[in-house]
Amino acid sequence: MLSRNLVFIAGGLLFSNLAISQDFEVAPVRLEFDAEPATSQLKTLNVKNHSSRRVSYTVSFADFLPTSTGERKILPPNSTKRSCANWINVNPAFFELNPGEDIQIQVNMLVPGEEFGTAWCMLFVQPTREQTSWSADKQLAAGITVSGRIGVLIYQSPKSNQNYSVKASNFQEITKPGDPGRKFSAVIENLGDKVANCKVFLLASNMMTAEEKQYPPKDFEVFPKLSRTVELELPNDLPAGKYALAIIVDYGPKYPLEGSQLVIDIAGEQPNTIGTDSIIENP
Repeated sequence: MLSRNLVFIAGGLLFSNLAISQDFEVAPVRLEFDAEPATSQLKTLNVKNHSSRRVSYTVSFADFLPTSTGERKILPPNSTKRSCANWINVNPAFFELNPGEDIQIQVNMLVPGEEFGTAWCMLFVQPTREQTSWSADKQLAAGITVSGRIGVLIYQSPKSNQNYSVKASNFQEITKPGDPGRKFSAVIENLGDKVANCKVFLLASNMMTAEEKQYPPKDFEVFPKLSRTVELELPNDLPAGKYALAIIVDYGPKYPLEGSQLVIDIAGEQPNTIGTDSIIENP
């Protein structure tokens, strides 16, 4: 049985912590700040040189726009309303490492007094092309030549900001001829002001026997005031029959599960949409 005692009414119904590239590594690759307005917060990054030569590195920033498919469109820093790139100081912003050497970088977030919402940006660590500290520092304004870089996601949202709200809609089958299993998609809307780390999964309930089968969740990240289209596949392991198939969105233990439902026939007939938001949570 599904946790949190969900009842279905048939009639109505988020990078690893370390990144390695170009013979160097950065950890972690995600920094989450929760500083209140007019305060600062300090976190650290560790960079290690795995190459056999001395390498110079620089730190830079960029903005990004999340898309409905989960991709990120990289933009110049301080070019979006949600940017926090201009609130961050990094020390050092340029450094050199011998083979096998590592360094801790201080990342200090200073939040302006009027900023109570969620903001984000990206920090990049990138090796320079055989330049000394003096020459690289002199050319930073013009943009120096760099090789492969590692991006670190940076999020800032005050701890006092608890505006979480997620909605699932437009649940439909998207199976195409030749697909090994039946596929479904839904739109996950973030109506709040926090980045929602969602676990999304399918739950199939046999409408004759009331037996339920829950499938493993997938993790999705949905940004404030944006939506994310998610796709899930239903394995071919259910006996023939009519099922209430629900997509469930879990975005935290303090918040109600969200979902949407279809009635499907495993025998192969097209599913009939019977409604959205058909989930009731018992106390």
